[in-house]
Amino acid sequence: MKKLHTVILAAAGASMIALTGCASTGTSKTTDGALIGAAGGALLGQAVGHNTGSTLAGAAIGGLAGAAIGNNEEKKDRRYYRDSRGYTYYVGNDGRRHYQ
Repeated sequence: MKKLHTVILAAAGASMIALTGCASTGTSKTTDGALIGAAGGALLGQAVGHNTGSTLAGAAIGGLAGAAIGNNEEKKDRRYYRDSRGYTYYVGNDGRRHYQ
């Protein structure tokens, strides 16, 4: 019976991650990755440890990993330009130029 609960929890967690994988909150990919990673980490931590400490540790680790992955994806999507003086910049989500 305990194994069945773990399987159900794992299936629910996997489906939640799959459904939210393409969702965007209107923020950066770093923030989206942190939110999705924290949710998935909390589910996994609860499934493994069955206590609050494991859930919080899973959420923290998942949030950090998700933010790192989201930040990397955000950097890959940047388009770089050169201005008339030869300086390289990219345009951020806020519409401002960020020089390198």
